[in-house]
Amino acid sequence: MARKFDAQRAFELYQNHESTRLRENLQNVDSEHDNLKKELESAKFTVLPGRDKYGAAIALFTARLHFPTQTTHQQVLKALVYQLDAALESLDTQRHGIVFIYDMTDSKYSNFDYDLSKKILNMLKGGYPARLKKVLIVTAPLWFKAPFKILRLFVREKLQERVYIINLSQISLHIPQESIPKQLGGACPSKHTAWLQVCKGVAQGQSPNMDTYFLACKRRQSQTSADMTSVTSQRSLSSDISDNLLISDLESEDSKETVNEKYSCEDLEKEEEIGIEKEVIVEKETDDLSANGTVKRRRDSDGKSNNVKHLTDGKIHENSVQNGENDQETPRKKRPSSAVSNDIYEESIHMPDDGGIELDQLVQCVKAAKRRGLYEEYAQIKMEQPVGTFTVSRAKYNLPKNRYADVLSLDQTRVKLPTVEGDPSSDYINANFVDGYMQKNAYISTQGPLPKTFGDFWRMIWYCQVMVVVMTTRTVERGRQKCGQYWPPEEDGEEQFDEFIVINTGMEQSQDYTITGLFLHNTKTGESRQVYHLQFTSWPDYGVPRTASAFLDFLFRVRSCQVEATKSLGSSWQGHSNGPPMVVHCSAGIGRTGTFITIDISLQRLEHIGNIDVSETVRRIRSQRAFSIQMPDQFVFCHFAIIEHGMREGKIGEIDWEGFDDSDSDED
Repeated sequence: MARKFDAQRAFELYQNHESTRLRENLQNVDSEHDNLKKELESAKFTVLPGRDKYGAAIALFTARLHFPTQTTHQQVLKALVYQLDAALESLDTQRHGIVFIYDMTDSKYSNFDYDLSKKILNMLKGGYPARLKKVLIVTAPLWFKAPFKILRLFVREKLQERVYIINLSQISLHIPQESIPKQLGGACPSKHTAWLQVCKGVAQGQSPNMDTYFLACKRRQSQTSADMTSVTSQRSLSSDISDNLLISDLESEDSKETVNEKYSCEDLEKEEEIGIEKEVIVEKETDDLSANGTVKRRRDSDGKSNNVKHLTDGKIHENSVQNGENDQETPRKKRPSSAVSNDIYEESIHMPDDGGIELDQLVQCVKAAKRRGLYEEYAQIKMEQPVGTFTVSRAKYNLPKNRYADVLSLDQTRVKLPTVEGDPSSDYINANFVDGYMQKNAYISTQGPLPKTFGDFWRMIWYCQVMVVVMTTRTVERGRQKCGQYWPPEEDGEEQFDEFIVINTGMEQSQDYTITGLFLHNTKTGESRQVYHLQFTSWPDYGVPRTASAFLDFLFRVRSCQVEATKSLGSSWQGHSNGPPMVVHCSAGIGRTGTFITIDISLQRLEHIGNIDVSETVRRIRSQRAFSIQMPDQFVFCHFAIIEHGMREGKIGEIDWEGFDDSDSDED
């Protein structure tokens, strides 16, 4: 029934709902189909036997029971439609509407699906022929703040004041105690199996008596006009409570208990900057960007970032058709088309071969060569000219996008961005694909972003499907700007770079590195992702670290983040089993960046076939990202990191390095 018995409104609701069913392919709902049957029996969504004191039905979605990688949007929506169709057989539900509870108790970020949440709200707000009285989000964890900042733009426009974030003690403000489910501290028992039998009867056209399931919670006929005034006052009070609870509940101690669960693998890395003399342009980084408006940083009078709604003109665009919204069995996390090859059989330039040496042989070679010998070996590599061209990097319109005049991107392996408004120069960023061990395009080596390239950087992250960013430099070292602040540095901070909104959802800081969770939202498609940003902060201003211990810890944290990120994609990722490429950058994108990649590839090879070839690995990396490994001490550090890893793993014993430093490093 439409509000106020408006026939035109009723017809519009019907049309909207039919359009939703058609768009999501929900016309045929077979509860005996294996996938849907499993979805229904999971009990993640159910309709409770109780009602609120005004007669509304109560639907419950339990977030911790939802595992996005194990199902699809279509199956979840079919389960909802199947049950809501049955609920609407009740005249009381038609008259008094539905209260939707989203129980986030004990849920983690891996249980949350932004796109699915938006689809459900879209269906309930007006597309489903029953009045949605309110949405109650119960015990929302701290990490939920970021996606909710985006969702609230959508729900505030359409649902206005009907979305409430509450804790357990506040449920009774909205639902009678006898109708609150037991899992939320109430007295209403779960009868999901019985409810599914009711749904089955409705689906088979049996017209079951709804009173046999729903408890008698109907509105009393003798309710006075004074009671109705009380109802209005209560609604107003609830609206006021909602605004206050949005922050207070999310910052409660109960919420904080779950925040570390989300960021346990979100390591931040920092990469060393390379001593390169010429800088093309000296950029002054301010909150306001230059005329091209690439970055939109907006502050209120207190110096804090304004709410995201100001950055997106108050609305989020729906997913575009090209991103697969009409797919019948599209997994819940749709990925945009990418410049990255998903051919897992495409061969990397780093494959198993017989050219390497075993770990104990490496130790003997390093001891024999000493520092001077390794310097000479590196000097020979450095004298070899790059194989390839730099035509695009040297184009006049691209020169300002290069942080350093003599650090350019090889044409053959450069990352090509989708062009913007037909501008051919907009496809350029100073970045190259670099193969990993037995993995094509495992890395993207790039420079530290300039303020004018922040938008390009996030566009690369988005279209290359990157989920892990490795940073091995500080933004400022020795008083020099090494990298722009391309992400919000403070927890809960938010910035907009072109069409991308970036929100800092939490930080974990250790002695040697920082881990930041970044929520990345594409305002053009309406899609969002979580990106792990790992920054190594212990690289000294001069030379290289004295030991590789902290760097190795950092490297393996990066790997664990990549594993977790890839696992979260589920079947939506069809590429290499190691996942999408990870971005690695320092300042120029060749020194510490090349060091990180060399060590990572070498250790993977050592684990696989038991030998390594550092010099050849460096040569091959340089064939894709020219001049990688900028200084001789970085080349030496790669050897020591591999050896130190072997010692930590018990593969070799303690080593006496007396006499190794027969010459001082000439690195400044």
